[in-house]
Amino acid sequence: ACLSVNPLGAGREKEESSLCVVGLWDKTIRILKLPSLEEVVEEAIGGDVIPRSLLLTTLEGVDYLLCALGDGYLLSYTMDTASAALSDRKRISLGTQPMILSNLVSKGATHVFAASDRPTVIYSNNKKLLFSNVNLKEVTQMAPFHSEAFPECLAIATETGLTIGTIDDIQKLHIRTIPLYEQPRRIAHHEIARAFCVCTAKTTISRDGEEDREDHFVRLMDDQTFEILDSFPLNTFENACFVIAAMFADDPTLYLAVGTAYANPAEHEPVEGRILVFDVLERKLRVVAEKEVKGACYQLNAFNGKLLAAINSKIELFRMGDSETGGKELTSECVHRGHILVLYLTSRGDFIVVGDLMRSISLLTYKPVDGQMEEIARDFNPNWMTAVEILDDDTFIGAENHFNLFTVRKNTDATTDEERSRLEVVGEFHLGDLVNRFKHGSLVMRGGDAEGPQIPTLIFGTVNGVIGVIAALPPSEFAFMLKVQVALNQVVKGVGGLKHEDWRSFQNERVPLGRESKGFIDGDLIESFLDLRRDTMEQVVRLVGGTSVEELSKRIEELQRLH
Repeated sequence: ACLSVNPLGAGREKEESSLCVVGLWDKTIRILKLPSLEEVVEEAIGGDVIPRSLLLTTLEGVDYLLCALGDGYLLSYTMDTASAALSDRKRISLGTQPMILSNLVSKGATHVFAASDRPTVIYSNNKKLLFSNVNLKEVTQMAPFHSEAFPECLAIATETGLTIGTIDDIQKLHIRTIPLYEQPRRIAHHEIARAFCVCTAKTTISRDGEEDREDHFVRLMDDQTFEILDSFPLNTFENACFVIAAMFADDPTLYLAVGTAYANPAEHEPVEGRILVFDVLERKLRVVAEKEVKGACYQLNAFNGKLLAAINSKIELFRMGDSETGGKELTSECVHRGHILVLYLTSRGDFIVVGDLMRSISLLTYKPVDGQMEEIARDFNPNWMTAVEILDDDTFIGAENHFNLFTVRKNTDATTDEERSRLEVVGEFHLGDLVNRFKHGSLVMRGGDAEGPQIPTLIFGTVNGVIGVIAALPPSEFAFMLKVQVALNQVVKGVGGLKHEDWRSFQNERVPLGRESKGFIDGDLIESFLDLRRDTMEQVVRLVGGTSVEELSKRIEELQRLH
């Protein structure tokens, strides 16, 4: 089915290989000596899929055998060059189609290019294999290409053409900066139109002593080229507060809904705003419905074919219907009051989680029969919220203005109404940065490792530009990693004698001395284990108990792949 005679060794002074690796249709890998073709190792790959590409390669002085299967999975083995023995088998999904593996050299270092429906560069860091996505789609072949005009380039073939390009610094997360020359405030993706809707503020600096002017726009941009396709100017003093892509009941069209507020300098807080609903036709914005509201529309949420809006201190539910003039209009269905300032909304099923300016998290339920929203539980701690999200049916996460994260849980098993009306705090953690958005998703391809369970992840963004990942671990894994965290805190001393647990303790004006972190594990601290000296690693493993340095390193590397 496939073979590789690539010579091993970083220098490759002799361009002759002493080994040949063959992948057979009986789902085995055979390693043969050259030139005698004497078989020295037979390895069964298991499963029902044949090997489609093999590569012998040396990364950071370690010899590897990489085997790409027909279903997009990659098997990696560490190879002992003297005996050709294989060890440390790992299996990871890099796509859904067969891959073709080939070596490439970038900035003097050897890497591996996996050409497939999700092309990936495989590289080594600290003797660990890491995977970096390539910003191309469905690469069929890759070959190194070096000429006077194109030094140290790659020739990459796709179904539609040939691309010659260079590899940037290889890293797990690639960041591309798009200059807009105005301030982006909110963004949403319209999947059908393949476009981003970006709410922007453009400041015009006055040259003749007058006040600077700020204009606000709703812009539609191509999601690949970022070319501006269309723009909709907002009224004077009107600011865009939120944008969302949403569908309404009995209507297959994907709309863009924008919530706004009039920030009149003469008013202390907004008393007027609008909800604008746009249709995207031939990649142009067209207003199909407009609803004036009495306050700032801080957040919108697509809710069971309707639109949920946070307007100052109330939550209002709108449905889309036909107007008397033959167009579309938003009609109010029900309202929930009793908040200070509703800044954040998220929902799952009929449940609505509310993040208030200073009254923490509350949980509402919508009763379709009565057409009403009703509060069923709340967190009575006065947290000033900056973001909220739902982790699962019973657990919710919030961020507050003292740079802390916390999780609360419904008391579904409580015996009294009073206990059921209280959200129990189950996790507290000092992040050290102000989170302003949570989003379900992943920073890496989630084909998943077939040998381990899928771990759900949540991405967060902060005001300092940090993008982070929160992973919900199974209870057994959490308990084990908590032991590792305690052991690391005992073995690794902080700079200046500062304690790591003091830094991560929950602290705000109500808890000035800090409260010990609970329900969270510091992933950065756990991953620092991989960078320790061998003797320090062994100290940590002795404190944890029941594991080895190799086993613990493998488990931490598996978690590391979540980002």
